[in-house]
Amino acid sequence: MPRRPHPLDHDLMHALHDQALADAERLRREAIDDFWRGADQVLGGWASGARRSAERLARRLQRRAPHRAGAGGPLAGPRDRTA
Repeated sequence: MPRRPHPLDHDLMHALHDQALADAERLRREAIDDFWRGADQVLGGWASGARRSAERLARRLQRRAPHRAGAGGPLAGPRDRTA
């Protein structure tokens, strides 16, 4: 059980107060580090999934480009209507 200082023991009270402030600062830094570490994992997972989706879309569009160009799709370019 923690020892209660005598009310007139100012030096001990100041030492305990300083220790409590140092502990609070350390805990605050640890909590902030934990928060950002977790946020980095969440955002990293999201970015990785978005990157994979974009790569799949790009591959799908590349595969479809020759078919669409031959069919007069939006990748075929402007048509010559004078002929």
